[in-house]
Amino acid sequence: MKIKLTLISFLILHSSFFIHSEAQSLSTVEKKIIEHVKTNMPQTEKLLIDAVNINSGTLNHEGVRQVGQLFRKEFDVMGFTTEWVNLPDSLNRAGHLVAYRKGNKGKKLFLIGHLDTVFEKSMTPNPFTRLNDSTATGQGVNDMKGGDVMVIAALKALHAQGLLEDTSITIYFTGDEESAGKPTSISRKDFIERAKQCDIALAYETAVSFDIAATARRGASGWELITHGKTGHSSGVFNKNMGYGAIYEAARILDEFRESLSQEKFLTFNPGVIVGGTEVNYDPAQAKGTSVGKTNIVAQKVVVTGDLRFISEAQKEAARTKMREIVSKNLNATTAEIKFSDGIPAMEPTEANNNLLTILDKTSQDMGLGPVKAGDPGSRGAGDISYIAQYVACLDGLGASGRGAHAPGETINLKEYPALTQRTALLIYRLTR
Repeated sequence: MKIKLTLISFLILHSSFFIHSEAQSLSTVEKKIIEHVKTNMPQTEKLLIDAVNINSGTLNHEGVRQVGQLFRKEFDVMGFTTEWVNLPDSLNRAGHLVAYRKGNKGKKLFLIGHLDTVFEKSMTPNPFTRLNDSTATGQGVNDMKGGDVMVIAALKALHAQGLLEDTSITIYFTGDEESAGKPTSISRKDFIERAKQCDIALAYETAVSFDIAATARRGASGWELITHGKTGHSSGVFNKNMGYGAIYEAARILDEFRESLSQEKFLTFNPGVIVGGTEVNYDPAQAKGTSVGKTNIVAQKVVVTGDLRFISEAQKEAARTKMREIVSKNLNATTAEIKFSDGIPAMEPTEANNNLLTILDKTSQDMGLGPVKAGDPGSRGAGDISYIAQYVACLDGLGASGRGAHAPGETINLKEYPALTQRTALLIYRLTR
């Protein structure tokens, strides 16, 4: 009964839009697609509940595979060829689910989701629970099992009308998006190779809002700063022989980073961990360190680790050049070095991405759901789509809406979910004609 009431309230909310726009802008086939999504929302929600109630934290390999098997059955019924892509044991990851069909009609699509969540098996369970007629909570309910199920429901609506025949669609649900297996040259190798065979990538990470999609996402990389100084009695600090010590040198560098680069649009750099003293030990794998020192001894060593986020490779390289320059201007009797490590590349804003947004916007307005604009790239972190953004036109943030992703009590907006699913179904339909 609650499911029916949710659907009825949603349809009443948007009835004025649909009555006006369907008559003018949607074909008979498109109206049937929308109707199928509406009619089958109870089954869609049941699949979402089943998926959410399986713990699939990235390191819970069995749980990740169980969610993959649940979704794999859905793709098999629709006539997709399905595969489980295993990864080497050394990566300590479960693997990925791939479903595909090959044809000659329309654009070749690459639809992206992920099976894992940030909620590991050791954490407090949070099963799917309705909070009211428009909101539910559950681990991974919007990030991103809601998006995964949306893809499946949209494809089911097309399959029911025979509209998947002769299309070329690859669905790639990774099993380690929240913590990619390292090196990513291995864990994302198959992902990248399959994407290169397609024209368009659509990713179903959490929707920021109904009227926003991501045409760009920032990349992420790491850095490690190590400073050294002479050690001795603190009464000698600042003099020519003793100099300033490692901590003052680290402080100088970090503050110059802030002064020189913090106002650049889309660029951020965060020192996440700092350890300093006369004796320093730091374990990057555990992001944990120890130090020994006294207030009357000048510090000998400092280790700082952080991240660097950027909108383009050019911005990343320019920032690194400036940071190296700052590091090289040492205080008296100190030395410093900085090392950079690559992570996830940027999904740069491109004309192709903007053209794809235009198609989504037209689809949304034809449905009476209003315009869709590009979101702020600075508001989103890096995602799987960034690995392939240089090869295909991309849109992201097309998944379920909600709040609190990655936090206990994560929610999904059930009132918006049916319309977002309908819009996805029509977008896929139009792109594959």
